[in-house]
Amino acid sequence: MNFNEKLNKYAELIIKVGSNIMEGDTLTINSPVERADFARMLAENAYKQGAHDVVINWNDGEITKMKYEYTPVEILKEVPKYVFDRAMYYAETKRHKLIGISASDPELLKDIDPKKIQEASLAVSKVMQPLRKYTMNDIVSWTVVSVPTKAWAKKVFPNSENPVDDLWEAIFYTTRVNTEDPIKAWEDHLDTLMEKAKWLNDENFKYLRYKASNGTDLEIELPKGHIWTAASSKNEKGERFVPNMPTEEVFTLPHKDGVNGVVHASKPLVYDGNVIDEFWLEFKDGAVVDFDAKVGKEVLASIFEKDERARRLGEVALVPFDSPISNSNILFYNTLFDENASCHLALGKAYPTTIEGGENMTDEELAEHGVNDSYAHEDFMVGTADLDIIGIKEDGTEVQVFKNGNWA
Repeated sequence: MNFNEKLNKYAELIIKVGSNIMEGDTLTINSPVERADFARMLAENAYKQGAHDVVINWNDGEITKMKYEYTPVEILKEVPKYVFDRAMYYAETKRHKLIGISASDPELLKDIDPKKIQEASLAVSKVMQPLRKYTMNDIVSWTVVSVPTKAWAKKVFPNSENPVDDLWEAIFYTTRVNTEDPIKAWEDHLDTLMEKAKWLNDENFKYLRYKASNGTDLEIELPKGHIWTAASSKNEKGERFVPNMPTEEVFTLPHKDGVNGVVHASKPLVYDGNVIDEFWLEFKDGAVVDFDAKVGKEVLASIFEKDERARRLGEVALVPFDSPISNSNILFYNTLFDENASCHLALGKAYPTTIEGGENMTDEELAEHGVNDSYAHEDFMVGTADLDIIGIKEDGTEVQVFKNGNWA
C-alpha cells in the first residue's frame, strides 16, 4: 500500500467510523492551515458520504504565538460575540458533527509568560463554557484526530531526515490504517474495548488502588452509578461515533472527594504550548494538596489556578502498557497519542455520561453524585510497565485489574 492509498484510507476511516457522517449532516473541521490538504480530503469524503455542508475553522500556530507576544492580556481575554454565536449556531444545528485536528507544536508558547496564557485561556473557557455540554454530554458527534506538522514532527523525531514522513507512518500504524481493512479492524477493536468496559461495569468496584515502583500509591473511590465507557459513544440521535482516533482506553469518573495518595506522571504533559515533565501530585480527600515538577512546574500550577475544582480529578482511564502506541516506543508529545499508550487520569471536569443519568442532571445534582465540574480537563499519563491496579468491591473483595501494566 503506497502513501496516497494510506492517506485516502485514513480520511475515509475518520469520516465513516470516527464521525460516522450521514446524509444531511453539517460537519465542522478545526484544522491547522499547514494541513489544508488533509482538511480538503476530509471535506471531500464527508460530501461523498452525504454531508450537506462542511465548515472549516483554520488555525495557525505562528500567528497564535505572535498574538500572545504582542497583544495585551486584556485584549486576549476578550471573545467577540460573533465567535461564540457562530459556534453555538452549528452546535444547535440538528445534524451537526465536529472533527478537531490536534497537531500543534508542543513548545509553541514556551517563551510566553504562563500567567498571560492562563488568564487568556481561562477567560475564553468561561465565555465558551455553554458549548462544552454539546461534546461532553455527547449531544453532537465529535472526533479528535491528528496529522503531522513540521514543528511537531521535528519534536517527535529530532534526528530524522524526514520527520514528517516518519510521523505519518506512526499515525497510520497507531490508527490501524496499515491493516488490509482499517474499517473492519476498527470494528473489531471497538468490540474488544467494549467487552472490557462491560466486565468493569459488572464488577462494580467501589475503589481502585494504584501502585508502581516510581512512587505511585493512590486510592480512587468510584461514585455509585459510575459507568465504564470505551472507545465509541452515541450522540443524542443514537448514532455511533469515536471521540478519539487512536484510542485504547476504557474510562469512567472518580468521586470528586474520594482520591487519596500520591501519583507520579509517567510521560510528559503538553499544555498550552508548554511541556510539563517528571511531575507528581499528592491528593487528600479528592484535591491536590502538594505537587512538584522538574520541568514546567509554573505551568502545572497554572492548571490548578483555573478554578478551585481543577485540583480534583474528572476521569480515570485504563490502557494496557502492551498496546500499539506504547509498543511503538514513540513519545508523541501529543495527549491524543500519549494518553492511549498509558493508563491516565484527568484533572478537572468529568464527563456527565460516565454516571447513570448524568446527561440529564443539573450541575447541582451532578455535584451531589460526586461528579467534578471545572473549566479544566487535562489528561496526564500514569501507566508504567509495573503498574498494579486492584479493584475493591463494596464488601471488601479485592480483584486484580492490572498486573505489571496490563490487564490481569
